[in-house]
Amino acid sequence: MATANKNLSNYNKDTIPSAKDFRFGIVVSEWNDHITNGLYDGAESALLDCGALPQNIVRWNVPGSFELVYGSKKMIETQNVDVVITIGCVIKGETMHFEFVCEGVTQGIKDLNVLSDVAVIFCVLTDNTEQQSIDRSGGIHGNKGTEAAIAAIKMAYLRQQSKISSKHNNLQELTSGQRQIDDQPRKLKE
Repeated sequence: MATANKNLSNYNKDTIPSAKDFRFGIVVSEWNDHITNGLYDGAESALLDCGALPQNIVRWNVPGSFELVYGSKKMIETQNVDVVITIGCVIKGETMHFEFVCEGVTQGIKDLNVLSDVAVIFCVLTDNTEQQSIDRSGGIHGNKGTEAAIAAIKMAYLRQQSKISSKHNNLQELTSGQRQIDDQPRKLKE
């Protein structure tokens, strides 16, 4: 088991960019809310601990995990967020419903990551038992919501840095090794 020897709530703030300048969207499934609220609490606490401002954390609830994809899409379109965390919990039952929901949510979130400029973080527990979900939402294995928040900060920072570097494509290296922006893009000689 991947989390058997790891506490999901542990992180080193020295290795994480400040969250102060980012706006976070969190879309939370109401299904299994005794689990998803614990995941949300872990995510919110980690974001605040890393400098996020409370007014820059936007929470939307959706009925179930399958609706996380649509909720995330609409949040990206309307809330000017730097990253979205999807929080859900699907516990295996006696039918194939578990497989269909998990596959749909996983592929939908993957599609949003491919098609959007805003990263969507997967914090959907897909466990065999309710106890496994409890253990990962603030229980003996820590909180997957905390882990998702740290991933969100890192991805928001990556997005920010990629925008900065794309604005400065015209860098030229000086003899000192420093770089400066060349205001005039150079044309290739023919």
